[in-house]
Amino acid sequence: MSVETTLEYIHSVKWVGAKPGLERTRALLEMLGNPEKTLKFVHIAGTNGKGSTAAMLASVLRDAGYKTGLYTSPYILRFNERMQVNGEQISDAELEEMTDAIRPFADSMTDSPTEFELITALAMLYFARRECDIVILEVGMGGELDSTNVIPTPELAVITAMGLDHTSELGSTLAEIASAKAGIIKSGGDVVVYGAEPEALAVFERKCADVGAHLTRTDFSRLRVASSSLDGSVIDFTPLTGVKLPLVGSYQPKNAALAITALEALRDKGYTITDDNIKNGIAAVKWPGRFEVLRKNPMFIIDGAHNPHGIAAAAESIRDLFRGEKLVFLVGVMADKDVAAMMDAIATLAKAFIAVTPPNPRAMKAPELQKLLSGYGVPAEAFADIRAGVARATELAETGGAVAALGSLYFSADVRNAVVG
Repeated sequence: MSVETTLEYIHSVKWVGAKPGLERTRALLEMLGNPEKTLKFVHIAGTNGKGSTAAMLASVLRDAGYKTGLYTSPYILRFNERMQVNGEQISDAELEEMTDAIRPFADSMTDSPTEFELITALAMLYFARRECDIVILEVGMGGELDSTNVIPTPELAVITAMGLDHTSELGSTLAEIASAKAGIIKSGGDVVVYGAEPEALAVFERKCADVGAHLTRTDFSRLRVASSSLDGSVIDFTPLTGVKLPLVGSYQPKNAALAITALEALRDKGYTITDDNIKNGIAAVKWPGRFEVLRKNPMFIIDGAHNPHGIAAAAESIRDLFRGEKLVFLVGVMADKDVAAMMDAIATLAKAFIAVTPPNPRAMKAPELQKLLSGYGVPAEAFADIRAGVARATELAETGGAVAALGSLYFSADVRNAVVG
């Protein structure tokens, strides 16, 4: 099976659908010999910051000498990004091999797994075969009913910043959404939370009390941002000083504080992680598509913010780093998001909007988005072709100006290719 055929099989319509429950994933993993039971995990849920936090944890654990798996979604440039060991993506040959191993079992199931369930099982098999010491496992959506939640009690459950997203699936209030995320908290486990949202924190505290889990809340009073620019920041997180963080964005120091708190919890459990490991690992972290500078003249930034909470964080970064300068926004969104709230967060920062249609069936069409954007009192144009939209946004930014591409991770690859080739 070629890698193209492999990916066609994984993305096949036969796996399409959202079906709650862990039964299919458990059944498929059992047929594969339960590879997840041979692994140790850090399980990460939350609304925003999951990927960045996961990447920092994986980078530090790798620096500490642990063979570290990383499972994330969605991918930016190629499917293989979703499964990495020690920073190396699964190879095409390994992807073909794992899919060949799993295919007869998946095909035999009367209640077919969804695509995400299939990929999760495939990842568990891959990490087990590579004999990872620990796997950083990012939840796809929610927590309790997410297919990653088939794992036994993890070494650590981490819950990142909370906000309203996936409300049709998870609930319309922060407490309801937190309850779904709290599903990754298991009996007797250790839990580290971002914990800045009192309504969500109360849910996590109650769940930990119910199942006898130990909860640690990130203490942001320990955090000081020594410097911040479009090259990243330097932070102190007492007693650590001078931690270089290459990920740009006003929200990233707090994600780093959460990651360091999680690493301290792992150290308390017996993992050998030195302060130098933390500094070296964070300094080396790479995570594309999150307030990433693709080009400097004119400045072109891409950020995967795709819900009101994430867009608000991106807007804060723009205010901090551009200090009153108006930007050209290249925007593509999913129609099932709270698009009005997302656009409200950046409208006062815009000198123009360019609307495009991300390559996803759930995407809002560019003309419909343009109609909404035209109500903000700045020029708004629509382009069906992302490359043409990038060209127009760049033209409007002119020399010395800036473009920010926001609204979805799904158009990140097309935007990147149009900007940098």
